[in-house]
Amino acid sequence: MSASFVPDDFVVPLELVTPEFRLEPLEGRHNTEDLAAWTGSIEHIRATPGFRGRSWPPLAGMSPEENLRDLHEHAEDFARRGGFTYTVIETASGEVIWCLYIYPHRADGSPPHADGSHTDASGGDGFDADVRSWVRADRAALDATLYEAVSAWLAARWPFGKVNYAAR
Repeated sequence: MSASFVPDDFVVPLELVTPEFRLEPLEGRHNTEDLAAWTGSIEHIRATPGFRGRSWPPLAGMSPEENLRDLHEHAEDFARRGGFTYTVIETASGEVIWCLYIYPHRADGSPPHADGSHTDASGGDGFDADVRSWVRADRAALDATLYEAVSAWLAARWPFGKVNYAAR
């Protein structure tokens, strides 16, 4: 692995398309839909495997400007290959229904530093990546389907030997 989390010659997938949904890199243009998706599902997300006991999403929510800054940080991580965040759009409605995060593994579960770097906290457990995802509360029935599709995509298309992704 290079310092960029994935090998320099790895072509990062820009989408995953299924009959029910499509994944695409999360960008600033998703701000309004992303903000509405997660702020309407805070308690549901906090109960989702991989998010239990974490401080995100904040109970008080965020302003559109704060959320946009967060989306820009994710887009910068994607551009420098330090982490990859995708929005998930439902095919039938065109609505944002889910978000997926793929970042370097940290045994302590903490996020990267503001500059994207990580203190070595791998713990020797063999994981290459931490993956988290949430789905809107009103689309909760899709969570297992999305988890299975993403798990297969990670295994088939990504250069990770072992992924830390909480089962559904």
